[in-house]
Amino acid sequence: MIERLDAFMARANAAYYATHDPFADFTTSPEISQVFGELLGLWAAVAWGILGRPRRVLLVEAGPGRGTLMADALRAVGQAAPQFRAAISVHLIETSARLRALQAERVPGAIWHDGLATLPEGPLLLLANEFLDALPIRQFVRRGPRWTERYVMENCSRSAELFEKRSVESEGPAARYRWHERELPDPPPYLLSDGEWGNTPPNVVENCEAARRFVGDLSARLARHPGAALFLDYGAEHPPAGDSLQAIANGRPADPLSQPGTADLTAHVDFAALAAIVRDAGAMAHGPIPQGLFLARLGLFQRTRRLAEAQSPMRAAALVGAAQRLAEPHRMGRLFKAMAISSSTSTVPPGFEP
Repeated sequence: MIERLDAFMARANAAYYATHDPFADFTTSPEISQVFGELLGLWAAVAWGILGRPRRVLLVEAGPGRGTLMADALRAVGQAAPQFRAAISVHLIETSARLRALQAERVPGAIWHDGLATLPEGPLLLLANEFLDALPIRQFVRRGPRWTERYVMENCSRSAELFEKRSVESEGPAARYRWHERELPDPPPYLLSDGEWGNTPPNVVENCEAARRFVGDLSARLARHPGAALFLDYGAEHPPAGDSLQAIANGRPADPLSQPGTADLTAHVDFAALAAIVRDAGAMAHGPIPQGLFLARLGLFQRTRRLAEAQSPMRAAALVGAAQRLAEPHRMGRLFKAMAISSSTSTVPPGFEP
């Protein structure tokens, strides 16, 4: 069997999330500190005010994990913004039945969707943390003046004999699959010119068509209806270059091809490309800016200090350490970025002020 990398990645991640607890392999920001979800909930409350406080509004989370972020967000707005809490209906975009069951325990009354298409029309506020990075990518390799695209094929001698194109072994003897390249008749889609890459044009470029579609569809909706969306994910402010595909299994880096379905596959987000798609659809893009700066502007450290005051010294130190992990540049504060999308008539969302 041979398949394009994005098809392989989508299949592998679907199997992984259907059968594994991803939080045994990695920890996301909502699991690090309750303040993260609280701040995003209050961000949505302020954004609701900017929209004119519509009587009914959808509060949507894409890729809600265990439901921790939404549970923390709802608790915070219930205490600090009860009118906003009364106006919202909660919707979760999640395809994993196992994760939906976990989310139902933390967010009773939520409505689940496989994607944007089934969300009701009307004002919308969307939150997404580490959602875009798990969407499947394509990879293209520069071979002199020509380009090839990476495919994945079963790592067996009989399969290798079926294809005449060059194949490159994945590292490690346990790999079930290996790389296979097919020459492209034309340059890759959305390819930047060498001058746009800077002094060193990359030999590998990536394209996430699923992220482009999701952000494009969302932006088109926000051009029709008032709303805003907030994405937090890891990637570069400028177009990324090189191979960023990575796998995490049992809490450690793994070969993406060795055991598909047992590891979480992700890649860096191309925020620059997504911002351009937002603008083309008639919505407004804000950022990306470093996550640490964004969370600090929302009051990460002030809220953490208030929580810590009522705790034991050990618990208080843990709270402060969690905030530092989210915001410090050499940890998650710089690699992770925040980007917002808003209706063209709305003002700048909280945290993105010049």
